Amino acid sequence: MSKQIEFNSDARAKLKAGVDALANAVKTTLGPKGRNVVIGKKFGSPHVTKDGVSVAKEIELSDPVENLGAQMV
Repeated sequence: MSKQIEFNSDARAKLKAGVDALANAVKTTLGPKGRNVVIGKKFGSPHVTKDGVSVAKEIELSDPVENLGAQMV
């Protein structure tokens, strides 16, 4: 697989999109009235959780640069 190189505002925008995607998924679990999140896996049954760390660990985005942004958090 070839390397993907991003520069300047394009790179910042994609990294920010990855961070925002992760934040939007995790923020629903925060606080005393945090909501449940369903995590679907390739095998086995889905997992229902209110744990933001579990949600953050399972996030994998299709765009490699956005995925780097999500992994940085």
